Order: sequence, then structure tokens, then C-alpha cells
Amino acid sequence: MSLSRAPRGTSRRRVTALTAAVLAGVLGLTACGSEDKPASSDGGYIEGTGQITTVAADDRQPAPDLSGKTVEGGELKLSDYRGKVVVLNVWGSWCPPCRSEAPAFAKVSKELEKDGVQFVGLNIRDLDVANAKAFDRNFEIAYPSLYDPSGKTLLRFPKGSLNPRAIPSTLVLDREGKIATRALKPLSEPELREIIEPVLAEK
Repeated sequence: MSLSRAPRGTSRRRVTALTAAVLAGVLGLTACGSEDKPASSDGGYIEGTGQITTVAADDRQPAPDLSGKTVEGGELKLSDYRGKVVVLNVWGSWCPPCRSEAPAFAKVSKELEKDGVQFVGLNIRDLDVANAKAFDRNFEIAYPSLYDPSGKTLLRFPKGSLNPRAIPSTLVLDREGKIATRALKPLSEPELREIIEPVLAEK
């Protein structure tokens, strides 16, 4: 009895196709804009408009320890900011709502730095890093951003967690690195302050 073998290269083609499918799924989830569906109310989530969701302290899940190269070419690890309130903003220079919220993020990040708030960006789908650099320069963004043109970083958020599923998305992490708030919409300055201040006030 003989076993037939698949033609050489078939396995490689399957792996390539699978990788492409995964990345296509990520990019599909991160289309510019925000979701209209309400967030899940399981696990202690408190639903507001369906676009901004907050979590009680006892029900929060830890954010993955994202790490990698920044837009400026340095190294960044999210856990290095443990002990601070972290505002993680997912953005792309090609995204009009990201541009509309950028001035508020630039202003609030500078004003709250002295209070122990660290802003971190996650730049998605900018295939040319020069576009991301120009965005930061034009809007005077002083905080670092991870550079992730493929969007693979988003796969590190566990299924069912408050993952950033739109562009722009914003997460507020408490001092223990747990996800306290998620916004699936562009934020005005008052809205941005409103989601940060309660977490900053926690002991």
C-alpha cells in the first residue's frame, strides 16, 4: 500500500493563504469609523451609547503587553508604563476621524502628563511610516506610537475582551494595566477627559 504525497509547494501555498486570510480579517475589523452595535453587557460591562464602555474595577481584564518598534524607530513596551494610567489610541494617518480627534489628544496628553497619565498610539495600516511621522508632526503629537502597518498587534487582544475593533479606538488602562474603558468612536476633548478622569481618581 502506498501513500500519495501532496505536490511540493502545496503546504507553503496553504500557509500563505492562511496568513493572508488572517490579515484580511484584521484589516476588515479596523475599517475607518466606529461600530454602531452596543458592547456586550456580560462581565460587569456598563453600556452607555454602545460606543463607550466602562468596566467596574473588579471585572477588568488585563491588556496584552504590546511591544515593538515605534513610528520614530525606537522600542516600546506597554508594561513599562505600569503604575500610570495609560491612554491607548488606535489610529491611522489615512483616517479622517483620527485627524479630527488628534488636536484633543495632543492637548490633553501634554496637560495630564504631570498627573501620571501616559498616552500611547497604535498606528495601523500606514504602509509608509513617513505618513505616520507627518501626522504626528502636523498635529504636534509628542507621545510615542507603535508602528504596525499590518494590524497584527490587534490579534493579541483576547477574543471577547474590550479589544479596539475600529479606527479610531481608544482604551484607558488603569494603573495595573487592566482595561477600564473602551471608546469605539472619535473623541472630543470633553469626552476624552471624561473617560480618563474617573480612572485617574482611583487609588
